[in-house]
Amino acid sequence: MTAATLPIVEISGPPAERGRQYGEAARGRIGAALAYYEQAFGESSGLTWDQVTARAERWLEPVRVYAPELVEEMSGIADGAGVGLLDVLALNARGEIIYDQTFARMRARADAPADVTESREVTDGCTSFAVLGEASGDGHVYCGQNWDWRAGVADTVMMLRIVQPPHPTVIMQVEAGQIGRQGANSAGVALNANGLGGRFDDAIGLPQTVIRRRVLDSESISGAVDVLCRTRGHIASNALLTCREGFALDLETTPGAHGWMYPTEGLLVHGNHYQTTVPVQLAARYRPESSDSLIRVPRAEAGLRRLREATAPDESRKLIHQAMSDHLGHPEGLCTHPDTRQPEVKWWATLLSSCVDLTTGDYHVTPGTPCDHEYQYLPWNLYDGPHAPN
Repeated sequence: MTAATLPIVEISGPPAERGRQYGEAARGRIGAALAYYEQAFGESSGLTWDQVTARAERWLEPVRVYAPELVEEMSGIADGAGVGLLDVLALNARGEIIYDQTFARMRARADAPADVTESREVTDGCTSFAVLGEASGDGHVYCGQNWDWRAGVADTVMMLRIVQPPHPTVIMQVEAGQIGRQGANSAGVALNANGLGGRFDDAIGLPQTVIRRRVLDSESISGAVDVLCRTRGHIASNALLTCREGFALDLETTPGAHGWMYPTEGLLVHGNHYQTTVPVQLAARYRPESSDSLIRVPRAEAGLRRLREATAPDESRKLIHQAMSDHLGHPEGLCTHPDTRQPEVKWWATLLSSCVDLTTGDYHVTPGTPCDHEYQYLPWNLYDGPHAPN
């Protein structure tokens, strides 16, 4: 195993100022992200980057109405990185733009089912977990995930700490330039998220990066659930919420109805297929977009059940690391590796594996596939910030 590390950036102050700090610190990685997506959109859809940013602009006013300070933060990122606001917005709405373009192509094909995609290019492939006291031998509360996405953005991944009183301090793993993805906060609330896929209506909804940031800004688990239940996303996405007090809830959020599920004997795992109920819009012809999700979920459950044997956090982390390094179905297993039979722009990989101890506030990540990398201990504790549990 290698001892690689991820870049870590801390920002603070008013929205525009913390955005400027972010943009300056991540300028090179933001440039790499823009270069990758310009190439990816060009190859998959024939779009120029100007056409991509023109599509991103449709989200500017909805985000400004919903969370004006997040537009200020994105403007600050753009200023600090020396790019345009719409460039940063496109990085934050990249999933929604890919979704719209994919289904636009499918509508043009008379033989294409209305709710089945031709590839997994729309959906982030991730496996999320929560392990509560009764399922962890050491009594701690753990959560995390393998974050699987396009291998070409590996050089854009970074860890971000946002100090933003009066909101909780947030620690997240993001692609450079994004304002929200997966992470946890100083109130002891964690979010792990997975794409779900499926075509819904054409009405515009909010980008997932914005919704997820709002979840992580929440001061309580009830506030986080309220964000997910009262906000309409543009695409379907799964949200696994865990809190320090030993509670977890999974919400399969869609532009229509939501589904939900709770842990079984202290363990909850979710992948990229609907596990509560298939939305009525998809039910007639639904097929999981990431078919390997049907393998990843039970394999993760089996591996994580071994935490009952652990007697200390070091042992628990070792067992979590081992479980999330599973290769059944290689290259598209729990620990995903590029399929070199595909064009390079379509290679997928586990970009990062996270393990958060919500009991102690310790945050660990692997900078790449967990089978090849040890956990990196972040120098920040979750509870070094406002709203820390007593």
